[in-house]
This record gives sequence, structure tokens and C-alpha cells, in this order.
Amino acid sequence: MAIFQSSTRDIPVAAAWPRHVAIIMDGNGRWAKKRFLPRFAGHRRGVETVREAVKYCLEHKIEFLTLFAFSSENWRRPIEEVTLLMQLFVQALQHEVSKLDRNGVRLKVVGDLSRFDPDLRAQIMASEQQTSGNDKLTLTIAANYGGRWDIMQAINRMALECPEKQGAWNEDDLSSYLAMSYAPEPDLFIRTGGEERISNFLLWQLAYSEFYFTETLWPEFDSAAFNQAVSSFRQRERRFGRTSEQLIANAPSSIATEESADHSAVTCSSEKK
Repeated sequence: MAIFQSSTRDIPVAAAWPRHVAIIMDGNGRWAKKRFLPRFAGHRRGVETVREAVKYCLEHKIEFLTLFAFSSENWRRPIEEVTLLMQLFVQALQHEVSKLDRNGVRLKVVGDLSRFDPDLRAQIMASEQQTSGNDKLTLTIAANYGGRWDIMQAINRMALECPEKQGAWNEDDLSSYLAMSYAPEPDLFIRTGGEERISNFLLWQLAYSEFYFTETLWPEFDSAAFNQAVSSFRQRERRFGRTSEQLIANAPSSIATEESADHSAVTCSSEKK
């Protein structure tokens, strides 16, 4: 069974603050080009922005942060860029995991890892194991990931392990086999860099996420930009198929109000920085 609620089967609690944020980190190459630098310089600067995003989530008690680092379609890029991206991934694991561990961050890497070098796969496993006991933030890196791949691998595993239910499978059955079955569905989906599509990212999980698109290039997506995205999210009316009148009639008690007040204070303090 799925660990978390499905937004299409149940009515999730519409919290005033996102519990799970998913981001497509777009614009590294264009950031570098604007500065007459090689594309790889933008990717390297993007790693620094990841650090800032992790810090933001820790400070604001966002429990899950999922970053689309390398899609299953990114293998189509020039071989030189792909090779450098793989090297950057290795370097990031070598230099960042201990910091993540010290700050209570659990690292997860999802995707079809079979295409990666065996040494990289071993390093990923070691990094996940090292941080497995942390609970302040779950940082998921989607690498060689695709939403259609995720659904298909879940179907294949479900069919193999639960053949007796064939023809009677439901959402909960499938959800438990998805690569991110350990995480709730994203509340907020962000894409930087000006494009307005989800590019085969978390196709199942984004069913009722709030979308935020920004022209800001990923290397420039600082805490103020993150705060703007969250502020936009907090202004949305999350109905999950219901009417506005139903929301008013079934408004939660003081818990949501207190949550909103607490995070409003945090938001104001962030905006003053």
C-alpha cells in the first residue's frame, strides 16, 4: 500500500506551507553563455544554488526537496557535456554528502541507475546509506529519470510481484512501486529558466501540484527567488476538485491558521534579507 495519500483518491490537507517542493533546475547553460563562459561553468554554479535551496528548505522546515538533475532524455546532449555532468555528479557526492549528513539531510537518488558507471552506483548507495537515518529534510536527486520510465517500471514490478491481483490493481498498488513511494506528492512544482513544461518529470506525482514557472535562471535562483515561489503557492486555492464554497464550509480550525501565522513571520523575515 502507498505510504502517503493520493490527491485523486483522497482529499489531502491543504497546508499553508509546502511540505514537498520539486524543481526542474533549468538555465545553467544560458547563464554561462550570457557570461561568455563554457556551459559546464553554469552547471558548476548550479551546484552552489542547490546548496542554497537545501539551506532554504532546512530553515523553513520543508520536509522534501526533489531536484531533476539529469533526465533520461539528457543522454542526447553532446557526449562532452554528458561526461562532464557525470564527473560533476561524482564530485558533488564526494564533497557534499558529509555536509548533508551533518545537517540532518537524507539523500535519495531515483532513476534508472543501470546506465551509470559501477563506481558511481556504488558511491550513490554509500551516500544513501550514510544519510539514511536523517529526518530534517529528504533531498531526492532524479538522475537518468523519466516519468514514463517510472510508471512503466512500477507496472512491471507490480505485475511480477502481485500477479494474483491482475485486473484488480488500484492506485495504491501502483503508487507503492513508484521510485518516490517514500515521499508525499509535491505540493509545489518549480521550473526555472523560462520554459513552461514538465519535461517527463514526476508525471504521476504532479497530478495536483501547484505549478510555478519563472524566467530566473537556476544559478540565479537564490533564497529571495525561492521565497517568491513559496509566496505564490500560499496564495493559491487548493480545491482538489471541490468548489470554493465547499472549502469555506469545511475550513479547518485554528491549526491551519497557526501554521499560516508561523510561516508568515518566516516569509516576512526572509523578504527583509
